[in-house]
Amino acid sequence: MNIISFFPLLITDKAKKNKKLIKIKIIKTKLRIYITGGGCSGFQYGFKLDKKQQKYDVIFKNSNICVIIDPISLQYLKGGKLDYIENLEGSKFIIINPNAKTTCGCGLSFSI
Repeated sequence: MNIISFFPLLITDKAKKNKKLIKIKIIKTKLRIYITGGGCSGFQYGFKLDKKQQKYDVIFKNSNICVIIDPISLQYLKGGKLDYIENLEGSKFIIINPNAKTTCGCGLSFSI
């Protein structure tokens, strides 16, 4: 487990104010952000609450919010932003990723 002080993934003000992230601070758990293979463009983002860190995970702390990212996912997320949107389709966390070359029409997957 590595804890670093710089934050390669920015968290927008809208995401920081989200009740789900505020609850994470209260229950002392962490938000895991990861990338898996899948979707129509090749990769997709995943989010889950996690209390355990794996051996090589990197932990970032921003505004008292702890985020866990595995080293493989981290290389694809550097320079990105975690945001929260609300629209007619619902509400969700999204990643704004400058490393993504293309995204699918629904915005759930991307390619590098």
